[in-house]
Formats: sequence, structure tokens, C-alpha cells
Amino acid sequence: MNLRILALAVAALAVGGAVSIAAPRSANAKPEYAAATGKPCGACHVNPAGGGQLTGAGEKYKKTLK
Repeated sequence: MNLRILALAVAALAVGGAVSIAAPRSANAKPEYAAATGKPCGACHVNPAGGGQLTGAGEKYKKTLK
């Protein structure tokens, strides 16, 4: 019985690990851009606080990072 519980625990950890690796991730924020340019986050993001959807300027800057 203990071996079965151990096997289930290992399987659950394996599935959890696989899901965390395969899960989509959001793009990395670039607060250093805002700090270097003195522009607010809202210069590149629809949300003035930053994060999430980008404005046209944000999309243009994102293309320069590739």
C-alpha cells in the first residue's frame, strides 16, 4: 500500500512538473527601458501601470529585441 501511495505521489509530481514547464509564459517586462528613457510604463503598455497588452510603440520596441 505504501509503495502505491509513493508511486501516485511521484506521478503527481511528474505531471505537475511537466505542466509547469509546458505552460505558456508571458513576455519578460523591461522596466530597465522605462528607467533608461524616463518614459512611464504606459508609453509601451495599454495599462498605464505596465504589463499586459502593448501599444503600437510597445510592439515596435518588442520587435527590436529579437
